[in-house]
Amino acid sequence: MQLRKEMGRWTPRLSAELGLLAVLLTCCCAQENPCFAVRAGTCSECLQAWKDCAYCPEESFKGPRCDLYENIIAHGCSAAAALTAKSSMMIERKQPINMRLKQSQVSPQQVSMSLLPGEEKEVDVEVFAPTKGPLDLYILMDFSNSMVDDLNNLKRMGTQLASLVKDLSDDYTIGFGKFVDKVVEPQTDMRPSKLKEPWPNSDPPFSFQNVIKLTSDAAFFDSELQKEKISGNLDAPEGGFDAILQAAVCGDKIGWRDNSTHLLVFSTESSFHYEGDGVNVLSGILARNDEGCHLDAAGKYTKDTQQDYPSIPTLVRLLGKHNIIPIFAVTDHSYTYYEKLREYFPIAEIGRLQEDSSNILTLMRVAFESIRRKMSIRAEDKPKAFVTNFLDTSGRVVEHGAFDFKPGAIGNFKMRLSAQQMVGGKPVCQLEPLGKKGSIRVKPTTFNAAANVDATILCPSCECEKSAIPAAAKCHGHGDLVCGRCQCYDGWLSTFCNCSESSAAQDTSRCLGPDMKDPCSGRGDCLECGTCVCYNPDQFEGEYCQYDKTDCQRYGGFLCNDRGSCIRGRCACNEGWAGNACECPNSNATCLDSKGGVCNGRGECVCGRCKCPESDMSMTSTCAPNFEAQLGVCEGTRSCVQCQAWKTGEKKDKTQCDKCPFKIVLVDELKEEKDVAHSCSFRDEEDDCTYRYNVEDWKPDSKVKELQFQVLKKKDCPPASLLWLLPLLLFLLLLLALLLLCCWKYCACCKTCFQSCLALLPCCKGGRMVGFKEDEYMFRQSLLTSDHLDTPMVRTGPPKGTDVVRWKVTDNVHRSPTHPQVLMKPNPKEIIPFPISLRLNRLFSENLSRPDSRDAEQLRKEVADNLNEVYKQIPGAQKVQKTLFRKQKNAGKRQDFAIMDTVLSAPRSSYPDIVKLTQKNVQSGNLHDLKVVPGYYTVATDREAAGAIEFQEGVGSVDVHVPLFVKDEDDDKKQLQVEATDVPLGIAEIGKRFVNITIIKEHATGVFSFLQPAYTYSRGDGVAHIPISKEIIEEGSSQVTYRTRDITAKDKKDYVAMEGDLTFGPEETQKIVPVRLLELSEKDGLLADKQVRQFAIDLSNPRQGAKLGRYPRTTVTIADEPDPSVMMFKKGSQNFSTTDPTYTIPVVRTRNQDIPATVKWRTKKAQRFELSDLLKFSPGETEKNIVIDPRAHPGPIQPETIQLELFDPSVNATVGERKTTLVNVADGPHYKPLEMEQVQNKSAVKGGRLFSPTNLKAKATGPRNIRLNWDAGSGNPAGYKVKYWIYGDPEKDAQVLDVKSPQAELTDLYPYCDYEMRVCSYNALGDGSDTDIVTCQTLEDAPGEPGRLAFNVISPTVTQVSWGEPAETNGNITAYEVIYTPIDDDLKAVGAAKKVKIDNPKKRMLLIENLQRAQTYQYKVRAMNSIGWGPFKDASINLASQPTRPMSIPIIPDVPIVDAEAGDEYDGYLMYSNEVLRTPTGSKTPSVSGDDYTSNGKWDQNFLFPGGSATRNLSSSSSPMSTVGSNYRGAGGSFTETNTTYMSGGSQRTDMIRGGMHSSEVIMRKRSENRSYMDENIRDSIVMGDVSGNFPDLNARLSPGIPDTPSRLVFSALGPTALKVSWQEPRCDRDLQGYCVLYQLLNGGKMNTVNVTNPAENSVIIQDLLPNQSYLFKVKAKSQEGWGPEREGVITIESAVDPKSPLSPMPGSPFTLSTPSAPGPLVFTALSPDSLQLSWEKPRKPNGDILGYVVTCEQLHGGGDVRSFEVNGDTAETSLTVPNLTENIPYKFKVQARTTQGFGPEREGIITIESQDGSSLSQYNSQSMSSREVFQMPTEVSTRMNVSHTMMDPYFSDGAMMTTQHMETSGMVTRQVTKEVVQRSVMGGTTVTKKMFYES
Repeated sequence: MQLRKEMGRWTPRLSAELGLLAVLLTCCCAQENPCFAVRAGTCSECLQAWKDCAYCPEESFKGPRCDLYENIIAHGCSAAAALTAKSSMMIERKQPINMRLKQSQVSPQQVSMSLLPGEEKEVDVEVFAPTKGPLDLYILMDFSNSMVDDLNNLKRMGTQLASLVKDLSDDYTIGFGKFVDKVVEPQTDMRPSKLKEPWPNSDPPFSFQNVIKLTSDAAFFDSELQKEKISGNLDAPEGGFDAILQAAVCGDKIGWRDNSTHLLVFSTESSFHYEGDGVNVLSGILARNDEGCHLDAAGKYTKDTQQDYPSIPTLVRLLGKHNIIPIFAVTDHSYTYYEKLREYFPIAEIGRLQEDSSNILTLMRVAFESIRRKMSIRAEDKPKAFVTNFLDTSGRVVEHGAFDFKPGAIGNFKMRLSAQQMVGGKPVCQLEPLGKKGSIRVKPTTFNAAANVDATILCPSCECEKSAIPAAAKCHGHGDLVCGRCQCYDGWLSTFCNCSESSAAQDTSRCLGPDMKDPCSGRGDCLECGTCVCYNPDQFEGEYCQYDKTDCQRYGGFLCNDRGSCIRGRCACNEGWAGNACECPNSNATCLDSKGGVCNGRGECVCGRCKCPESDMSMTSTCAPNFEAQLGVCEGTRSCVQCQAWKTGEKKDKTQCDKCPFKIVLVDELKEEKDVAHSCSFRDEEDDCTYRYNVEDWKPDSKVKELQFQVLKKKDCPPASLLWLLPLLLFLLLLLALLLLCCWKYCACCKTCFQSCLALLPCCKGGRMVGFKEDEYMFRQSLLTSDHLDTPMVRTGPPKGTDVVRWKVTDNVHRSPTHPQVLMKPNPKEIIPFPISLRLNRLFSENLSRPDSRDAEQLRKEVADNLNEVYKQIPGAQKVQKTLFRKQKNAGKRQDFAIMDTVLSAPRSSYPDIVKLTQKNVQSGNLHDLKVVPGYYTVATDREAAGAIEFQEGVGSVDVHVPLFVKDEDDDKKQLQVEATDVPLGIAEIGKRFVNITIIKEHATGVFSFLQPAYTYSRGDGVAHIPISKEIIEEGSSQVTYRTRDITAKDKKDYVAMEGDLTFGPEETQKIVPVRLLELSEKDGLLADKQVRQFAIDLSNPRQGAKLGRYPRTTVTIADEPDPSVMMFKKGSQNFSTTDPTYTIPVVRTRNQDIPATVKWRTKKAQRFELSDLLKFSPGETEKNIVIDPRAHPGPIQPETIQLELFDPSVNATVGERKTTLVNVADGPHYKPLEMEQVQNKSAVKGGRLFSPTNLKAKATGPRNIRLNWDAGSGNPAGYKVKYWIYGDPEKDAQVLDVKSPQAELTDLYPYCDYEMRVCSYNALGDGSDTDIVTCQTLEDAPGEPGRLAFNVISPTVTQVSWGEPAETNGNITAYEVIYTPIDDDLKAVGAAKKVKIDNPKKRMLLIENLQRAQTYQYKVRAMNSIGWGPFKDASINLASQPTRPMSIPIIPDVPIVDAEAGDEYDGYLMYSNEVLRTPTGSKTPSVSGDDYTSNGKWDQNFLFPGGSATRNLSSSSSPMSTVGSNYRGAGGSFTETNTTYMSGGSQRTDMIRGGMHSSEVIMRKRSENRSYMDENIRDSIVMGDVSGNFPDLNARLSPGIPDTPSRLVFSALGPTALKVSWQEPRCDRDLQGYCVLYQLLNGGKMNTVNVTNPAENSVIIQDLLPNQSYLFKVKAKSQEGWGPEREGVITIESAVDPKSPLSPMPGSPFTLSTPSAPGPLVFTALSPDSLQLSWEKPRKPNGDILGYVVTCEQLHGGGDVRSFEVNGDTAETSLTVPNLTENIPYKFKVQARTTQGFGPEREGIITIESQDGSSLSQYNSQSMSSREVFQMPTEVSTRMNVSHTMMDPYFSDGAMMTTQHMETSGMVTRQVTKEVVQRSVMGGTTVTKKMFYES
């Protein structure tokens, strides 16, 4: 009752406010209003929520009191009453930089500021570094024996070293330190003689020693250096990290100075040990490094054997804290390790040291100069409430080390300090004081001077809260009035406390507004006191929920035009917008014309658009005459000029002429053409006179705001007719006729002769003229749409006969002979492209326009073959390429013939020869066997061209296809000249011989363009957001017009058309055009073959100095169902420590990354918090991070495992495979292993070769296509070579693609396959440098058909069908579908088909029971992935015709194998993981054998998940349903749940249970405690368990006093033939007496024994092992009660060198992997009851020529001899027939490959050939089924599996068993092999089931 009263008191008040507070006024962005989070809070909480939050304390205010300032003003709060908060910033000390001081300086020195939550402030900072400032140089050198020549060289260069430092600085010090490694095993040889002198003439081993303190005395430095001698150790990695840390923290003992640059040169040729790399586990050193200084008086490090090495983050932090910059001088052997290490430091350098360090001085000089060119800005001691960014002067955020400040000059940057709104899920104002306030030191990494910023989070409070009015009248005396809001006393409710908690408060009539029938308008619940709580506050608002926020006016489909908010039924527009739908901008910016005026003075600006006066002439959007729509200004105005000036023309009627939009002015003389915008002239048809006029733009200061037309009063008319010439003309015509008759009689037999005669006649010859139609053309380069111009040439005179005209074009004729470009003569031997065009003697077809069509491909080949044959006589000519086909419109009678364009590459000097050869062959009509049309050809270079055209009989005009030679280096105004040179065929004379083409290159202030030529949007997106970019060349505003246009999509059917003008401000670079997309109509939705819907958006009319750029048009494709984005965790698990400040968990997105997408996440099983949030991916974003701050939550931070889950993706997205991830938080620091990748050297290439291209990007465009793009880089490459190969294959197998442009399309790839790619450019000198390798995965495709079908016939009505995974999965298989249909002899169905869908792709078998006897069935199986279903694999079988059991056991060869390098392979060469730095030799991370799964009488599952505990629960029941369940749990590991349910009919099931069940299993598991290893370093061992009777007593255990099994084995390789074996002490009730270690070769041999009598020792060192061989080790413990069980482990040490060879490596030196990997999976086929065939595939990594294989065979459980077989050969697949086997005995087979380097690891398999004794199981036999699944996965994998088995026929004991599995996995399982054989026989009433399950 009390709870109801409490709710009754606050619910009405809160609900009344919800109706108003739910108004969202964030109109221009979709972000959540941060003020709403505290809308029910106090005034102070409101002001502390966000920088822009304001509070309205007015009593009469009815809107949300806490909101953005502009929102509460829009709701009616007065500006004077609104409460806001303001922050402050003050520069307290700013001394200008004094460049005369030789020290680092920063200005300002002291700044104080306060920031509101979410606020940002910027400070301008100046920094200065002197040219030769103080320098401290400390050299830290590796003193292991391999560096002896390096030390000797350094001694010899002591004087030169001092000189180098003097050159670098006038104020310097120099010091020297040395290091080796920890003086403890296994790092150091601990034998007394070696501790005294590890090498001849060497010092004892040590960790680190400061030899020479930093000093300015160069002579002293040199003399002390000469005294030094080398030392030594065992393993290759050195303890340099210890030395670096001591050199950093021991400032006084090293001698670092305060105001100097600190450089530390670290010289070595080996890699490094680091914290937690495993070697100290063997040494017994477990304590973390305390980061303290521990140098004795002699400068030696004293705690090397007491604490671990430092971690890399520790070094980065400490070197940064003490302003020390490392320079790594390392050799090639370890260069890649340190190159990766360098990336972790803000500023660091690395140099490649020669083997004897002879180049160390040059290296140091280069590194120092590089450091001086970089500067990294740091913000130290920053409170957690703040975020800092550093920007350059242009406002761009700059990464670490990217500031390029010159020494001796002042550098400038900006510091942006941002106050966070939330930290760790709570408001920033709730942080502890130290988290909200602090002094931040902003400085370059190398500086000691800094800008100190005192920053504070401003958390304001409201004064009105201190003056509350008790029992206020506004609150009816029943509450206090605080800041305008009533706080009701107990027993009173509502906004004004005027409603008591009486029954009258339940009256719903109070919830009825005027003219309302339903309480709360039917949109909410009526609570006490007439308070309405709306169902959906985001949609409905008002006191009675009467207003719908989506019911305001819309414009363009957008609510309130997306420029305002719907408040109480009306649009509240944003600032600058008005109108009922906020459709009208208040400014006239969109009405400005190109001169800056409004609507060109002709119209008025209404609602952001020009309203122009009515006119017949087309107007632009700014009321300017749109002459462009009328073919130009002159053509568009001629009629109006003609009618006004001469009362003639098509508008001579006065009514038509009065409608002209302009008036003319008659003048006596026109201005020169260069002084006006347009000069026009036309012929008046009525008097044949020519009139002329000019068009001028209006002047800005002119009163008349329109174009001015000045018309010349006087026309140009032809002279009067000459009638007296008529008789003369008649006489001449008669004479001409007589001459023609004579010529015809003389040459009647030859038409050509006839034409020749005509040519002899001056009157005839002059009667036919050819020439260009125009004198000149002028174009703006930005408006050119082609690199050619079709220039018309005309012919006058008699049209009969054919004329061929030759022409040529010359580029840049405007340049004078002394022009620099003219004086530069090109290289005549340079290979250049020669574009060639010919007209083929065949008609053009549309297929030829498609380059990929068959017709085009065939013709292209024919053209290439014939042209190559013709042009091969040109010296240096290459084959033609880039052949395309087109047709030319204005080509006379030949315009339907195909024109071929191709490119011939040849020396520049061969141009005349190519022209002559082309002309000769074209004249003959054949180019070899290629038929061409005579009279047409074009041959061009990059600066001139020549060709010919043909006038056929009756043709008067033909276009010349003139190349324009447009180049970037062209002049601003360039001119080409086209000349008609001669007429080789025909009688025509050349009239207008020349035409000039002028191209003007504009210098625009900005360039408008779409970002890409095409976009794809889904109808479900609702709106297509198309960005328009502006490239700013000169600052200033500019405008551009956009308009949509239908292609196949239709306006108002598929989308809503848009048009308008966009105005860009001086600094604006991008705007978005939203186009609303419409849903498909019902009719279109039902169409099976829907047409692709597209529309275009065009840009036009750029104004105010702008021009159109690369993409003036874009095409938008409307996709009906786009592929959803797939979001998932990047890793299956993440590891952190309790000391980590935050946990960063990456989430990645694949597929359809160009759309926005969201997904929610939440935590599970966290001890201290439950978090959830929304993750938003913007278009183009592929990765986002979830950041958890553990310190932001109450309680101590303890080790735990947290599960994160992704759920509820947006409609256009889905959650991928890794929907969950595990966050493992452990005690102490987290050691993040380094990924060391080989980085290509990008330095300059010697000898003039090219640099590598940059910015290489790869994107999959289909299942078989990848598109590559890159930046060309420097130089002038002739082309590029693209190398690509399958990931994992050697690069030498790469395919190479030669391209000429910086992009390539890779085709014919494998679907869903990872590829590696790199690119290099080349020129005449050869190939340049390669880029870094990039990887890309092709998209998925539909899977292929499944592998072969196999049938295991159980009985005539029961079969087990199994199938192989498709050979081409083309993605991740997600399910299978099995269809079985009864058919007749004609393969026609005689019954209904039944479908079974199997959701678990691992389960590729199905048991089908109750089939019809003697009936043939057709079985069809197909696979599915994310693309869809693949094709069926089918087979037909009649069970009655099959033997009772198959002779060939159906073991599918690809069950489930990821690839040939399966997880059961092993390499003894121990690795940490694929993420860690690999050291060539020495101690490796242990290979750990697993724990026993039985201990203390319980099933202990620690072998599955280390550190965890588990129980095995087995239950049986006499009911018809019994369930067997097993739970496996582990710390931070997997969770697997298995349930098996059997359903059958009553009595028969009871008999089965009463009969009992016997089950035995052989299970093969990894013995590696689920650690994360490399591909081939895991070894398996066998655990056998026996379950008999009705399940044994699981509480039985070993006898008291007998030791348990040693809990784990640890192996560490000490060299190619030596191994250290360690173990952990087992549990035992008695004192241990010792241990016994047994080992032997895995393939047999003598068993060696090592007895350890001291129970305190738990390790031994085994010497003289054979390299490249596998050993089985066993360890057991002894007490006075006897020996305990053994712990087994298998290990191999690989070496390429025989240990007895002189080349055998010394201990600690590298040894490499060289033997072959394991063969492919083993496939068994039974040939008879006592023989089988064994086959396998070649190893994936043979590492040399395979000489043969060794096969061993032995009984799995012992007994019998081990048989060996040798198989020679190197084929892709090898097989062996094995005879003399025994039925029903399991055998273990091993196969090893052999090369010249030795044997590789083994591939194992287990097989049993069953006997024929067991008859088919009768349907009346009792049966039981035993099922056990064992899943072994790395700890990074989180798995949940549900397995259910259900009997289909409850009335039949042999009912069908259907199996479905649902598996959710996060992480990656890379190798898994599963083989299963089920044996059944009948023993009375008991069924014995044997199941062997092998998984690796």
